[in-house]
Amino acid sequence: MQKNRALLVIDLQPDFCPGGPLAVPGGDEILPLINQLAAKFETVVLTQDWHPADHISFAANHSAPAFGTISLPYGDQVLWPTHCVMNTPGAALHPKLDIPHACAIIRKGSHRDVDSYSAFLEADRTTKTGLNGFLSARGITELYLCGLATDFCIAWSAEDSCSFGFRTTIIEEACRAIDMAGSLDAAWTRLTAAGVERISAKDL
Repeated sequence: MQKNRALLVIDLQPDFCPGGPLAVPGGDEILPLINQLAAKFETVVLTQDWHPADHISFAANHSAPAFGTISLPYGDQVLWPTHCVMNTPGAALHPKLDIPHACAIIRKGSHRDVDSYSAFLEADRTTKTGLNGFLSARGITELYLCGLATDFCIAWSAEDSCSFGFRTTIIEEACRAIDMAGSLDAAWTRLTAAGVERISAKDL
């Protein structure tokens, strides 16, 4: 195993899988592959979306329809169905996720007044999660990403990973996307411009 590389597994939680309130199509299909891929990495970090029930991103807290937008001090905010509420079964790590050697869990979105897609920075783009320092302290220079969803939390995390100086690669088959109103194509355009690479799982 190469000690300078890490795997970042994004938001594999029941609420993002089929049957959940914010299900990503085929979100549960990638679990066996991710379990296999994790065995190739000494350093594996998991993320969890982890919201208070009164989170500002929940449509229900604004008496508004889901998937609309509102303006907040840090910019436009999509209003989501209520999901990944702290200490609920839907916010837990998926029961079929089997990575016992994962060395850290980054919880994001726990502040009521700001959303958090990226594993590195919250949506205000200034509040750090601590992931950058954790990886740097372990000598990590290359980061591979997988999980849910390609066009939101993976894309934001990958862009920030590049900005923090990590060589950043998305494992395509080990991700699934929401693809809302062209969001997947738009995400890949931004990712390519940022220098994010793509790789097939078979090439790892």
